Amino acid sequence: MRICIPVEKNEGENSKVYGHFGSAPCFVIFDTRDKSVEALDNSNQHHTHGACNPLGAIEGKKVDVVITGGMGMGAVMKLNAGGIKVYRSTLATVKDVVEEIAKGKMVELNSTNACASHGCH
Repeated sequence: MRICIPVEKNEGENSKVYGHFGSAPCFVIFDTRDKSVEALDNSNQHHTHGACNPLGAIEGKKVDVVITGGMGMGAVMKLNAGGIKVYRSTLATVKDVVEEIAKGKMVELNSTNACASHGCH
């Protein structure tokens, strides 16, 4: 499974999780099969509210899951339409998030529990 996590800056598994997907400076993609870590800058970081293009931000990376502190309903729906599940987490690091998703206890985001504004988490 390939997991995309918004982070403050790339520090591999020790990267600190950023609170909101769309405005994150970068993303870490963790592959659970080979434990590899890949980082990419968020080219869509400075978008107007409601204009997040999450599929464009991770285009070509074959992500299965996005785990974030917060994400708006439109972005959740766009990712879901692309076959990507979205989960909410308040954990501190990429390593913590990867360990928690393996336990299967994270809350999946949907139209009823997505953010209504930046800073909602």
